[in-house]
Amino acid sequence: HVQLVESGGGSVQPGWSLRLSCAVSGVSYSQYYMAWFRQAPGKEREAVATIYTGGGMTWSADSAKGRFTMSVDCAKNTLYLRMNNLKPEDTAMYYCAADPDCPTGDLYRYWGQGTQVTVS
Repeated sequence: HVQLVESGGGSVQPGWSLRLSCAVSGVSYSQYYMAWFRQAPGKEREAVATIYTGGGMTWSADSAKGRFTMSVDCAKNTLYLRMNNLKPEDTAMYYCAADPDCPTGDLYRYWGQGTQVTVS
């Protein structure tokens, strides 16, 4: 049974930092596609950063480059998203996702319940 549980969201001021965590269970970290997505009110869900643990390949959205860093701690079964220099436009519900097979777009098999980030 795969379970993803996000935490670490909150309300912060512009320029502040947050680190989101996603505790993962039931997943073999050796070869998994994992990602952080976000969805703001009235907007479509968008990918923020992705990683393939089998080869370490990563991708990040233009809006995240230089500010957000995604990492995986296999020993703790936890996925992280470090967000620096937060902006009001980063306000959204943030979700982690995982899939053993290469997903198309946001068609990841497993999702967490989300954690809210508000920047104002």
